[in-house]
Amino acid sequence: MTGSIRLPGLALLMLAGSLLVLGLLVLAPLGVVFSEAFAKGLPSYLAAFRDPDGGAAIRLTLLVAAISVPLNAAFGLAAAWAIAKFEFRGKAALLALIDLPFSMSPVVSGLVWVLLFGAQGWFGTFVSDHGLKIMFSTTGLVLATITVTLPFVARELIPLMQDQGTDEEAAAVTLGAGGFTVFRRITLPNVKWALLYGVLLCNARAMGEFGAVSVVSGHIRGLTNTLPLHIEALYNDYDFVGAFAAASLLASLGLVTLAAKSLLEWRFADELAAVRRR
Repeated sequence: MTGSIRLPGLALLMLAGSLLVLGLLVLAPLGVVFSEAFAKGLPSYLAAFRDPDGGAAIRLTLLVAAISVPLNAAFGLAAAWAIAKFEFRGKAALLALIDLPFSMSPVVSGLVWVLLFGAQGWFGTFVSDHGLKIMFSTTGLVLATITVTLPFVARELIPLMQDQGTDEEAAAVTLGAGGFTVFRRITLPNVKWALLYGVLLCNARAMGEFGAVSVVSGHIRGLTNTLPLHIEALYNDYDFVGAFAAASLLASLGLVTLAAKSLLEWRFADELAAVRRR
């Protein structure tokens, strides 16, 4: 018979150490961001968002996320379904490619697109001759963001789908259900919460991405600067209140994402547990 070992003293010590690390590395910097943002009062804080460049950066950030997140959600769902439910040659290679952005610097992810579509890139001449604009445009920002956030949805779905197996789908096919019906009525409902978690994480990373978009943006204020790039520009201009005000907005988006994830886990805990037991 296997029992649990209780080490209350060690547990308290580890808990205290964890809280200390979180306080120093997460809570303290977060507090500094909001403190500096409101250092000169609420009017100065709000003025940072009335700046035309700031408004353009916020709109561009939301636009890039609105395009890249649904595309990654669709890809992640399709890739996870194929990997978890079917056997095919190259499955290990596909998994490795999905994980590649996790192990690759975001700057490299941006440089890949410069190598392909930059003025001196492999397809640079073709892009120029046909009047296309990829680098230093919204298109380039979307491509770079998609590359960096590619694994988030897929990696949330793959373990759950593999754990659930294929018994329900196989039974539905035996009863005459078509592939789309099986996916819509069985597979998708079983993974909807994991899909939503992946989308939340993907969205948070998309809006906060700096390295990849910095390479492909050209840093054109009011045109290709997303919110993280706008924060850097303000800080380099010694506009500390504006920089920290914009940073507080990004931090707030992260906190909202965390709150939404926690709320869903609490609200639908029973349903999540039932899905995992299948």
